[in-house]
Amino acid sequence: MIDLLASASITTDLIEQTSSSARVQEIVRLSLAPAFLLAGIGAVMNVMMSRLIWIAERIERLESRMDDEQSRKDKLDIARLCRRRRLVQRAVMYSTGAALSICVVITLLFIGALIKQGTGTITAIAWITTMIFLITGLVHFAMETIVAAAGQPRYSGDADNDD
Repeated sequence: MIDLLASASITTDLIEQTSSSARVQEIVRLSLAPAFLLAGIGAVMNVMMSRLIWIAERIERLESRMDDEQSRKDKLDIARLCRRRRLVQRAVMYSTGAALSICVVITLLFIGALIKQGTGTITAIAWITTMIFLITGLVHFAMETIVAAAGQPRYSGDADNDD
């Protein structure tokens, strides 16, 4: 019975706190910056995924060509492309972690505005976690671009020269 009364009290408090459109507008305003960051993370992940797809297709083309003739250069290219693929995969995973943790930040901002207990510490930890994931993902992506730029120039007879 006490649980029912407590949940009714929480529901009533929640309705009272959100009945003010000014309060809801303030909550939405506070969540805009993290929402824009989420959009930015999505845009960067789109670029990462495009590179990952290109690398995977390039590996498949080289491996199918290797069935016929296995050159040392092709083996080196595949090893370099596999390293690039690992780096981009990690970049995507860390960026996904950043996107998920920024969603937690947005959720905590709404919860914190609606309940009396402070969620500031948890929100700050979630924000720091987002930044750590994002920085780590971007470092992995930067490492992949360095590996791509350091790759040996292709020979002129390579029809797949779109690196």
